[in-house]
Amino acid sequence: MNSVWTKSIPSVPISVVPFSALACPLDGDVLVKAGGSWQCVQGHSFDVARQGYINLLPVQKKRSRDPGDSKDMVVARQRFLSAGYYAPVANAINAALLKGVAADKEISVLDAGCGEGYYLRQLAGALGASPSLQVLGLDISKWAIQSAARQHEAIRWVVGSNANLPVVSGSLDRVLCMFGFPVYSEFARVLREDGLLVQLDPGPAHLRELREIIYPSLKPVRDNKDTVPAGFESVSTETIHYQAEIQSAAMVQDLLTMTPHLYRANAEGRARAAQLTSLSVTIEVTLKTLRKTTRTDIES
Repeated sequence: MNSVWTKSIPSVPISVVPFSALACPLDGDVLVKAGGSWQCVQGHSFDVARQGYINLLPVQKKRSRDPGDSKDMVVARQRFLSAGYYAPVANAINAALLKGVAADKEISVLDAGCGEGYYLRQLAGALGASPSLQVLGLDISKWAIQSAARQHEAIRWVVGSNANLPVVSGSLDRVLCMFGFPVYSEFARVLREDGLLVQLDPGPAHLRELREIIYPSLKPVRDNKDTVPAGFESVSTETIHYQAEIQSAAMVQDLLTMTPHLYRANAEGRARAAQLTSLSVTIEVTLKTLRKTTRTDIES
């Protein structure tokens, strides 16, 4: 199956509001908006950037000068995702996040590792008569958050880390973690009782055709779809599997650039990919829904 982009996303949907239960990344106190900054009672202050996002990743919490995806990766991912190749994945995520929620209810959602915001924009655009949302997109890459903030102003965008979520404990109904770095202790902390974690991981066949071209041999992909982290219980697991027909050399290069494979492949592998003018590639992902439990033996 090959998806086609057919729908533009409204810039400020009425049913989406920015998430506001933010916490200071230095001491955990509640942050309060004061003019053009967010401040805690201890006097820590974090300015709102001109693009509208907040940087809640203090320099002492960084492991590198410029962590996360590069500007080139973000730009490539925005172009590729906007072409609609991952629209079936976005639709499945929307269904998982909104399943069982009454239309008159407001729920709060965090995308932990949101990238340039594609999946949250799809969620916002798919709402219709669904519940209203308080939405927070968080990523460790400032380039990703800058891009996201420019594209949707009704979502709260924050530079931050999953290892130290700048979010008030027990303030979220849903956490989404895609192709990212799950920190289950933090996810459990910020979720309300019975809150849901929706996690998406690559399946064994994901991008197999591309990987066969750029690598001398393929390493087995770890299949962890039956693993349930401490502090959670399994609700459902599904596999999304389809074929995407990429019809241009530019889009093939964007797919490679937006993934870690670009940096893992050697020069010969990248050269082989550069010769491609089209590619039929498998999209295979595992979508797990987990519910927070009251267990205390939570591990990262």
